[in-house]
Amino acid sequence: MDELTLIATYQELWIDPDWRNRNALLSDDVCLSYYELAVRVKALAGSLVALGLKPGETVALSMARTGDSVTVLLAILFAGGSVCPLEPRISADEVAKRLKRICCRWAVTDKTLEHQFSQVNSTIAVIDRARLDDNQHVYVEPARVTLDTPALVLFTSGSTGIPKAVQLTQRAIAINAKGLVKHTHLTATDCLLHVMPIYHTNAINNQILAPFLAGATVAFAPRFSAADMPGLMARYQPTIVSGVPTMYSRMLAYSFDENAKINLRMIRSGSAPISPDLHQRIETTFGCPVVVSYGLSEATCTSTMNPPGNRRIGSVGTTLKGQTVVLLETERDVPVAEGVPGEIAIAGDSLMSGYLNENGQPDPSSIASGWLRTGDLGRFDEEGYLFITGRIKDVIIRGGENISPGIIEDVITADSTVESCCVVGRPDTDFGEVPVAFVVARVGAIIDAERLKQSVGEQLSRIYRPEVVFVVDSLPENSVGKVDRKALANQLANADKYSS
Repeated sequence: MDELTLIATYQELWIDPDWRNRNALLSDDVCLSYYELAVRVKALAGSLVALGLKPGETVALSMARTGDSVTVLLAILFAGGSVCPLEPRISADEVAKRLKRICCRWAVTDKTLEHQFSQVNSTIAVIDRARLDDNQHVYVEPARVTLDTPALVLFTSGSTGIPKAVQLTQRAIAINAKGLVKHTHLTATDCLLHVMPIYHTNAINNQILAPFLAGATVAFAPRFSAADMPGLMARYQPTIVSGVPTMYSRMLAYSFDENAKINLRMIRSGSAPISPDLHQRIETTFGCPVVVSYGLSEATCTSTMNPPGNRRIGSVGTTLKGQTVVLLETERDVPVAEGVPGEIAIAGDSLMSGYLNENGQPDPSSIASGWLRTGDLGRFDEEGYLFITGRIKDVIIRGGENISPGIIEDVITADSTVESCCVVGRPDTDFGEVPVAFVVARVGAIIDAERLKQSVGEQLSRIYRPEVVFVVDSLPENSVGKVDRKALANQLANADKYSS
């Protein structure tokens, strides 16, 4: 099976009689067994091929968040296409720029989002989703693709500048899916509640492709709303919920009855750091381990993850099968000595082909050495668990001393009055930079800024003590719920109210 593309692997598994009647995809608009899913996906794929789609060609996908959008995504893969999922809120102008940049000539949309394609040029065939039903053909065999056939184009979510387009192959998505299934013991008895944006790598690779490889059920909710989660979980009784820390922080404000939690075996958290305090509060509320992971779109999705039966608070886990994760010196492709922190680097078949250039071709220069340098700093413990210690570009240099914001944030968020925190550097005439903390209070709590500053100085040292603690209503976030550190630093630099 390791030599098969994900398409061919699905084809082998989905014709297995034992799979025919298992629930595959549940949502408000569809309820499909694996047999029904296979029939629908192949029919839609046949329509795409009849329209002229060739293996490896990129297809932009922008549809309302329904179960049907999942079947279309799979159909593009089965037809041999490379899926480029688009955020539903970006403008028509931005869509046109993105599709021109990756030389995309196909798009599938529906009535709710067709306005996004109003400015694309005539060389792009914009296909209404309903047209695929009008033009269906019998399509039994999977597309003839190779392991090197492009399968996904993902735009990275940078907070400034132009997002980069990451190209991933069939080999890369297969390695990620198989590694995740093995690492987390995904089986046909699992039900994953899907609430993350479908254009995010985790939402596609870990929450659609991997569960379907294991024969699990995907319960596809219309959106994420903390207020809706008690009802959704009671309805679907999932074994797995996957998301980002801000989702879980918001969910803790609501009550969940036992029916909602009865089958939970783990909660997965990734894409952003999670404080030890929030980690423990989630586990106490839901009665199952919080499994923290780490990865980048450039390495498909997940490179390390805590084993569900042996998670370690504060760690992002151990390396998935099929990947290599090491710590390198910041200036050279040389591993650091054992026990020494370094820059996290990833190698293996899960790596991207490269960022797409203006001709729509992958530029492999960023991984020419065989290593994807992440820009994150970390350390391994004696049993191979990885701990993130900061980001190279986020390091605050105070009087020549390097300070990782994450260390300060862990101390502050451990305080019972603090819901969340972000620490950034502020220019200082004496020290060059000083740490400044932005904190959000828990409901009903009152922040004592001076006490927080004192606590940091006592638990760490004087140089880590924030110069100022600002109490704010919320922290800025990007489209997938990560705290936007750059945006906060920009606000600090430009806003008079944050001057001391």
